[in-house]
Amino acid sequence: MTDLPYRPCVGVMLLDAQGHIFVGERIDTPDAWQMPQGGIDPGESPQDAALRELGEEIGVAADCVEIVAQSEDWLFYDLPDHLLGKVWKGKFRGQKQLWFVARLNGGDDLIDIATDHPEFSEWKWVDKEELLRGIVPFKREIYGQLVDRFDSLLAAPAI
Repeated sequence: MTDLPYRPCVGVMLLDAQGHIFVGERIDTPDAWQMPQGGIDPGESPQDAALRELGEEIGVAADCVEIVAQSEDWLFYDLPDHLLGKVWKGKFRGQKQLWFVARLNGGDDLIDIATDHPEFSEWKWVDKEELLRGIVPFKREIYGQLVDRFDSLLAAPAI
């Protein structure tokens, strides 16, 4: 399986006005929390994909966010052995992701996870420490890199 390519993907670290991070609990994996992410369609720019994913996954329209940062390079993760060959029709060994940081320009009422194809069962705002505690282990390294890179935009952990 190590000869399989990585799936091109985007992720969005959506922040509220205080710098808290949006996470959703995956509908198909209880206790697995993550930020919005998804594949890049053919002919689509990464930023357009990121904005599309916000709409598809959490109902947030592109005009309700401001992109404030982007990762400079692709970040990679490999699927754990038990998922290899099972997700994405077995075509990929993991994902290569470009990440965008977006600030929500409005209140929580702009978020609606009851989309046409729901991916999240619930959602919440978290600080960076809770983000890293709640993510599935195989994505923890990438999330740690994101927290390090974009730390100045994030809320301080609760005391």
